[in-house]
Amino acid sequence: MLAIFGTVAVTLWLTKDNLFYLLNFSYIGISIALGISLYIREYKHARRVTQLLVGCYMLLYLGLICNENMQIEGFWYYLFTGVFEAATIHYAVAKIFGPLLFGRGWCGYACWTAMVLDFLPYKQPKQPRKKIGFIRYITFTLSLIFVATLFLMHAGDMERIMFLSFIIGNLLYYAVGIALAFILKDNRAFCKYICPITVFLKPMSYFSVLRIKCDKSKCVSCGKCKQVCPMDVDITDNSRKRANGAECILCLECVKSCPKKAL
Repeated sequence: MLAIFGTVAVTLWLTKDNLFYLLNFSYIGISIALGISLYIREYKHARRVTQLLVGCYMLLYLGLICNENMQIEGFWYYLFTGVFEAATIHYAVAKIFGPLLFGRGWCGYACWTAMVLDFLPYKQPKQPRKKIGFIRYITFTLSLIFVATLFLMHAGDMERIMFLSFIIGNLLYYAVGIALAFILKDNRAFCKYICPITVFLKPMSYFSVLRIKCDKSKCVSCGKCKQVCPMDVDITDNSRKRANGAECILCLECVKSCPKKAL
């Protein structure tokens, strides 16, 4: 992972002639490598270390200090202006093409919304999955309409509007995410039903190279992996059509809980 992000860092640095991209993606690669290293050493909070390092960096530094809208509205904004910078590069690497390699790893290791939601008490879903996932398509469409309307109205000081929408959008995400977590007793309810980014992530993650697989010869069907999975993935099914398979966030809770090391 360090080599992959290092390659991205050097490539963008040379092609964009901007040292920021070298530092940015190198930092993310080092943070992920550190988390993996801690996991190998069986440190129980390994993923959380990476999640905090990357999530806080993107929220506090890139978002609040550098005034970059790293939410989906920022992606639409840069896309409409025809500029391959900031949010468009972030989305291309983390949420559009990256998932072909590491699936929903973004959700498990870098998302600043999930970074906060994962501190809540309902790490294992307490209720059956709801059939309201269609809401994500509504929020996705609304974000597109919002930015398109600004352009059609020729709104002034778009940079300022994008920064304010980043702050307001994050506050709404946290408020809705925390409320849903307590109502449905599920920390990841926001990720399952509301988050617009999953419209990009889910189809790409279906083809992910990095996947958790089950060694059927070792599996005793104890069900512990399903109990601890925050995304309700049937991890014992090795097919790409397994239940909620495109929503695996590679948190590795199932791997840690398996008594037979079958995963």
